[in-house]
Order: sequence, then C-alpha cells, then structure tokens
Amino acid sequence: MAENPMRDGRPSRRAFGGRVLALGGAVMLGAVPGATAAASQGGEPGPGGRRTTLRRGSAERAGLLAPHLDVLVAEAERFLAPSPTRPWYAGAVLLAGRGDTVALHRAIGSAVRYAAYDEASDTGIELPPERRIPMTEDTVFDLASVSKLFTSILAVQQIERGALGLETKVAAHLPAFGGGGKQDVTVRQLLTHTSGLRPWLPLYREPTREGKLRLLWAESPVHPPGSAPLYSDLNMISLQLVLEEVTGRGLDALLHDEITTPLGMHRTRFNPPPAWRTEIAATEDARPPWSGLDRGMVWGEVHDENAHSLGGVAGHAGIFSRARDLAVLARTLLNGGAYGRARILAPASVELMFTDFNTAFPGRAHGLGFELHQHWYMGAMATPRTAGHTGFTGTSLVLDPTTDTFLIVLGNSVHPVRSWRSGSAPRVAAANALARAVPVRPVRGRTAWFSGTDGGTTTTLTLPGVPGASRLDCALWWDTGPGTDAVVLEASADGGTTWSPVSFSTARPGAQPLSHPSGSVGGWSGRVWYEVSARMPVPGPAADPVRLRWRCSTDLKYVGRGVYVNGLRLLDAAGRPLFDEARPGDAARIDAVGWIRSED
Repeated sequence: MAENPMRDGRPSRRAFGGRVLALGGAVMLGAVPGATAAASQGGEPGPGGRRTTLRRGSAERAGLLAPHLDVLVAEAERFLAPSPTRPWYAGAVLLAGRGDTVALHRAIGSAVRYAAYDEASDTGIELPPERRIPMTEDTVFDLASVSKLFTSILAVQQIERGALGLETKVAAHLPAFGGGGKQDVTVRQLLTHTSGLRPWLPLYREPTREGKLRLLWAESPVHPPGSAPLYSDLNMISLQLVLEEVTGRGLDALLHDEITTPLGMHRTRFNPPPAWRTEIAATEDARPPWSGLDRGMVWGEVHDENAHSLGGVAGHAGIFSRARDLAVLARTLLNGGAYGRARILAPASVELMFTDFNTAFPGRAHGLGFELHQHWYMGAMATPRTAGHTGFTGTSLVLDPTTDTFLIVLGNSVHPVRSWRSGSAPRVAAANALARAVPVRPVRGRTAWFSGTDGGTTTTLTLPGVPGASRLDCALWWDTGPGTDAVVLEASADGGTTWSPVSFSTARPGAQPLSHPSGSVGGWSGRVWYEVSARMPVPGPAADPVRLRWRCSTDLKYVGRGVYVNGLRLLDAAGRPLFDEARPGDAARIDAVGWIRSED
C-alpha cells in the first residue's frame, strides 16, 4: 500500500547518467569519483568502499550526544498515548546509530495489543493483559513499502552486472507491458516513480495471477512517462516482473541469495514461517469497508492486499524484517555497498541510488528506489544527500551519509485499524532528536550561539552598538527548513526601533566568497562553517551607533538542524577589534532572545 505525501556538489542526473550508462546500462565504475575496480571485485576497499560492521555502544562512542537520544525515546513514548485522539502505534522499535556503533536500540509498547477493532465505537478491543505480547528489540515487522528498497537494490545489482539497462524500455523484457501506452516506460522511470502509472490498482480483486497481469498490461499512464513524478506501487510490481524475467528466479529467491544471506540478515524475508508468529508485530483487523479483503486481525502475514493476493511476494510490499537487520542494510549502504566480508553493490552503484534523478521536479528528489531530502518524515535529518523510505504499516529507514548516521523507526501503527494513524509525527520527532544528537563543534572556543529548532518561532541575537565599528566578522553554520525558514542579518540605526537587512558575504576555506545581497541565507550549508563578513551601514542622523542582529525565523511545518553563530567581532576601519565575544565583558553585552549558548 502506497505511502507518500502529495544542489549540492553531487553529480546532476544528466551528468551522472551520461557517465555511467553504457554497455546496455552497465555501471562503468571507473568513470565515477570514489569508485574503484578493486572494491567492486571484492578487493581492498577504496574510497567509498569501507567494510565497517556494527556493534552496540554508548552515545559517546558513536560521537552522539546522549541527552538527545533520551529525548528521542521520550518523544516516541509520547505517541503511545492519544496523539492527538488515538495512539499513533501500539508499540515501536527504535534504532539509531552513527559509524560502527548502534547507540540506541529500544522497544516500547506492545507488539500485539488488540484482538479486534469495533467500528461502531471506534475502539480497539484489547486482549487480556496476559495475552498481549510486549514489543522487543527483535520484534519482526511487516515493512510494507520499505520493501521497495530491496527490490530497487536487486534491480541496481542487475544494472551493475550488465543484465539490465537503466534506460532500457520495460517492454523490451515484458512485451505485454507495452499495452495502454506504456511502450516507452523505462527501468529508470520505474525506479524513480516517473513512469506516469497511477499509485495503485485493486489487483486482489482478480482471483488468478493471469487476471492480475491483464489489469497491469492494460493500464494506461495518467501522465506521459517522464513528465511528472507520481509514487506508484505498480512501478515496483512491474520491476519485480522484469527482475524475474531477467534472472529466471523469483523475487523471494533473489532477496535471499543476493541480499539477506550475504549480509546475515536472518530475520528478513517474504512469508515468514508460522514459527515466527509470536515474534511478529500484528497489523490490522482487516475487514471491509476500510480493507479490500475480509481477513480479521492480520498477524504474521503481509498486510497489503495486493501483496497478499500475489502470494506474499511482491515488489512493492511483503518483506518482514527487524531493526537489527535493517541496521546492517543501512551500514552496508553507508559503507558503499559492503559489510564485513560481503559486498552486494559497488560504491558507484550506491552513489547512483543516492543521486537525484528528479531534478526537474523540485521537492520530489528521488534516487534509484530511495527518496531523498524529504522533511515530511526525515525531519531535521533531511539534507540533499539524506536517503530513506517509509512503509504504510508505520515503518521507516533514514540514512544520512553526511553525518554517517542511520535511524530506524518500526511501529505497528495500523494495529488495530489504519484510520488511527495519521501523518509522520513520530518519525519526524525521532529524526529531529537524532539530528540534534550529532554535535556541531564551534570553530572558535568551546561554545557557539544556537538558534534552536522549534517551529513557528523567531529568535534574535543582537550585538551592542559600538561607535567606530566598520565591519562584522563571525562564523555561520545553518540548516533551515524548506521554504520560508531563513537566518537574516539586520541593522538598526535608531536604537532597535526599525531593522533593515544587511548584505554580507560567506566563504569557506579554499572557495570563493559568496555574496548575499538580500542579507539572508537558508537551506543547508553542507554541515560546514562559513566565515561571514559584512560592512556596517552608515549611521543615521540621530548619530546612534548602528546595531546588528541575527534573526532566525521558522514556520510550523518543518524545521532543520538550526543555525549556529560563533566568533562575533566588530572591527574598525583598520581591522582592529572593538568588540569580541571571546572577551567575557563583551560577551555579556549580547542580547539573546531565543538563542542559547551551546557546547555541541
């Protein structure tokens, strides 16, 4: 079941595609920076080819701030209570880490709490306490659409091996697929959800596999292929059929042989056996009208109706897994495709999966299978390089290569019924806390001014008026939410009654300065500090010394990691410091409203 709402220095979609697509779509490893032939052949890993494995450890060992991991758990527990009307999930498993360390692995709530759902009273019929099953760290979940990532990895493996072409038309492998105007749909368009196929079809209404395929073959795109993004389960079902045609193996066998066995993911598979049932989180009391099938409480079988009707093995849904296994997959991808002795992808292939192919559609960044830069569930972890996916049952996986962090939130949010869950608030809260747990080290001294990450706020950091000041120097680090959020440098020549933007420049070591004539910056600074320089405006007729301030504003929708300012200095025309926050007396003259001193 589909779940989806609705540049930085990486290669563009065209530039990357032009260098790696050759020989029918095989990835040419030597053409991509960071990829090495040795790594692709299983030799010593080169850049982007680490073989890091995971271990449990402290937040300190992971380079994370422990108090914010505590916040992550506390926020997750809040959604066990009405939020705002019903619990978002009966329980969840949370896993967060950085580098080779899993710093947080916690189970909360219940894996099985309800026996049924009562539609008349909109209540869950709870099991007696002795029959409920608590959530554990090893509870297995129906991943729902997170399954799409596995299908995508399997497809990229075949592209890497030259058996499948990224720009090859799907109908070249499945001639019947070309019906209904789909003859020009490519493998890439399936992987990036730009095929034009609608989100969903009730395939489960057809009793035979042949009937389901006839529906798919006859389906017409709602948009011309490549003209617009449209998230669709049909893309991954079609990709499954392509993979099975190309390899001669079923998708379940491919998953086992190409991903889970090499990586030791022993609790990841389609169709878990009955012996696993007590280890699996229950999903929904599936009955019409809210479900397409009358199945009662679904527990140990795939929740998605179409995947169920396809025998539990489908390209869009159906994989069951646990947080520990997904952490291994996350680490593998952050390693560039390797984990310990196993390699499932070359570094260039992983980079391809994390490359935005949808640059023509702002806000809908998408790699091969992976969604990119999506604040609606990645929260403050979202950057142009952050990759992930969600699942309708309440699951999600987020990877941030910039900070080498990974976050897994597995919840049974359709237990007892799908209407109780809404939005992605628990995912965002967890991602915000993990993003905050990654420290931002000041460039000077031990502390920096921090704007905070609250939504719907305006904070100000105001310097005193200093006669003779000619220039402001400081360091700036920013990561603000998309759209309206920004940090603005402003000046007042009337004692703070009125304020106007001040132009400034930013520069990072080894790069040319960038001018900001509007007096503001927003978005993502790349997790690096920039040196800021601004000339003081000419004082007004009242002869009051000009005052400068940094003003940071956020909306209520999404926030970023926040804004940091460090090393504030006001200089005279000869470059001599008249004000320097490193001097205790000067620091005390700064007026901070909402900003705090942070020791990150």
